[in-house]
Amino acid sequence: MGDDITDRLLLILAALGLVPVALSYGVMPSASVTYLMGFPVEGTNHTHVFRAIMGLYLANAAFWLCAAVTPHLRRPALWVLFLFMAGLGAGRVLSVLVDGIPGAVLLLYLFAELFFAVLAIGCLRKNEKTE
Repeated sequence: MGDDITDRLLLILAALGLVPVALSYGVMPSASVTYLMGFPVEGTNHTHVFRAIMGLYLANAAFWLCAAVTPHLRRPALWVLFLFMAGLGAGRVLSVLVDGIPGAVLLLYLFAELFFAVLAIGCLRKNEKTE
């Protein structure tokens, strides 16, 4: 199936990159989100939402790591990686168009998400050609 090492490396790098973001959202959101993004996280409902996001991000990262060592999961994981990153990136692009330019951290996330989405679809296309 295509360039196995490239696929595995992409999944590992995406997972490792996502874990600190997940933890910054969910471990102590009232401190980290306020510091990184400049708005307060107050009360149980705000904290609940950010911890749920952390769980979603960690679940995806765990799947990508599992797929990196489990060949039959690699193609589905590349699709999940593409959809996850492209979905986040598309939402951020929409926000830039409708709401304006966000802070530097959020722009960095946007570029990283689009970068990983492009790499994932590239791996999927490359794999189609070699199958």
